[in-house]
Amino acid sequence: MNSLSKDSATWREVDESSQDQRIDNYLQKILKGVPKSHIYRILRSGEVRVNSRRVQASYRLQDGDKVRLPPIRTSTKPAGAGPPVSRTVFSGAVLLEDEDLLVVNKPSGVAVHGGSGISSGVIEQLRGARPGLRFLELVHRLDRDTSGVLVLAKKRTALTELHAQLREGAVRKHYLALVLGEWKDAKRNVKAALHKYVSSSGERRVVVDDEGQQAHTVFRLVRNLPGCSLLDAELKTGRTHQIRVHLTHIGYPIAVDDKYGDFDANKRLAKQGLKRMFLHAASLEFSHPRSGEVVRIEAPLAPELQRFLQSLQAAAVTKEA
Repeated sequence: MNSLSKDSATWREVDESSQDQRIDNYLQKILKGVPKSHIYRILRSGEVRVNSRRVQASYRLQDGDKVRLPPIRTSTKPAGAGPPVSRTVFSGAVLLEDEDLLVVNKPSGVAVHGGSGISSGVIEQLRGARPGLRFLELVHRLDRDTSGVLVLAKKRTALTELHAQLREGAVRKHYLALVLGEWKDAKRNVKAALHKYVSSSGERRVVVDDEGQQAHTVFRLVRNLPGCSLLDAELKTGRTHQIRVHLTHIGYPIAVDDKYGDFDANKRLAKQGLKRMFLHAASLEFSHPRSGEVVRIEAPLAPELQRFLQSLQAAAVTKEA
C-alpha cells in the first residue's frame, strides 16, 4: 500500500494484502479513530474515490486500485490519558507457519483481540511482534478462557478461502472438555438453537432458545473420572459459547466455567488445583487455502490441565484399589 501523491487529499495504492476487501472495512482499518458514521458519509458524498470514480460501501478492492482519501481529522487522546498499551509478548507455541498461515496454541486467559477494557489480545501482540507482516488477521475466534488451536491468515486470499470453508462446514473442529457428572453415552448429538443477548450489566450471554440460531454439537466420551467426565466435542456449527451452553443445557456444565457453570462445584475444583475453565481446542482440520491439501493441526493440553487430569486418574486408581 503506497502513497502516490500529496495535495489536500491522500492517495493510496491497494496491494495484495487488501485484495477483495470491502472499501468500508478497508477505511475503518486505516482511518483509526474515525467514527463509522463519518466513513459512510464520505463514501456517500463521493469524497472517497477509487480510480477517480465513486464507489458503494460494498465495493471490493482490487490489487492496484488507487484510493483517494479526503483530509480527515482523527480524534486523539491527550498525553497520559487512559491505560498504557500492553506490551505483553504472546507466549503461545507456534504449531504451523508458512507463507499463508500462522497457527498457534493460544493460552487460556488471553483474549484473541483487544476491546472491552482489554488493550492487547493475541492479534495485537502478534502484529507487534512481527512488524514485517503486511497482513495478519484472525480466521476464527476462541473464548478468552479457552486454550488451543487458533488460526491466523497472513494473506487476504487465505482468509477469504478459509472463511468460505467455515461457512460451508468444511472445517472440522474438536475440543476437549471436562464436565461435571458421569457421562452415560458413548456418543450424543445435541441440537439446540442459541440466542445471544446483552444483559442489563453489559455482559454478553447466550441461552437456548427455539427462536435463536441453529446449533449442533457432537459429544463423545473419552473417559469417566471421579465426579467428572472427559469429552470430545465436535462443532458442527460455530455459535458463540456453543459448547458451554449446550453442555449446561443438558446438565453437564464444564468444570470451572464461571459464566454458565456450577459455581459451588467450581470453588471445590479450584481447591483441588483446577483454576481455569477446562475447555481446549484440541484439533482443527481444513484444506490448505493454497495447495488444497488436507491439514490437521493438534494442540497439546496445557500443563495445568494435564496435571489436573493426572490427579483425577490417580484418585480413580486409589479408589479402585
